[in-house]
Amino acid sequence: MITVADPHRAGHELNFYPGETTLRLADVVVINKMDSASPEGIQTVRENIDKVNPDAIVVDGVSPLSIDKPELVKGKRVLVVEDGPTLTHGHMKIGAGVIAARKCGAAELVNPRPYAVGRLKETFEIYPEIGSLLPAMGYGEEQIRDLETTINNTDCDAVVIATPIDLNRIVKINKPTVKVDYELQEIGSPTLSEIVDDFVKKHDLGK
Repeated sequence: MITVADPHRAGHELNFYPGETTLRLADVVVINKMDSASPEGIQTVRENIDKVNPDAIVVDGVSPLSIDKPELVKGKRVLVVEDGPTLTHGHMKIGAGVIAARKCGAAELVNPRPYAVGRLKETFEIYPEIGSLLPAMGYGEEQIRDLETTINNTDCDAVVIATPIDLNRIVKINKPTVKVDYELQEIGSPTLSEIVDDFVKKHDLGK
């Protein structure tokens, strides 16, 4: 089993389900986002892995970000839309979209609170610690409708989409949009491909 630990949320790997379960069972643990996490967070994750699963292979990784149309972000007032659960019960104040927008030189991250409607307005009331970004809470027709209305109500130059799927597929956005992507890059050795190759050879699965 391969699992991922997030040093931006150091300690969650021991305090939340299913993260603790997968950490204890994992053969391989990837510590990701090391390029943007604090050294303290990374060290805490390392210590927790060693505490509950010292036999696991640890892979260090970074998540370099890319944005498809950076010219729409530089010097602009942008609304960043991030993955909802990451910001709510995940207790994160920022995500890949905020990091990418700042990296691309956004002039301002527009606070969507004055424009939020319906269930999204309630979400901000329940989770006041959310930063100047919009959590994508699109689990049903009502939430998707509230998401679309909130985005289109927001006074901004462009919308930075950092959700797992492209929101343009489910809502109609009346402003220019840019999409944030990221992928894993391992640091040093072993890499995931090396680990998988060794597993295939060991168990004679290459036939």
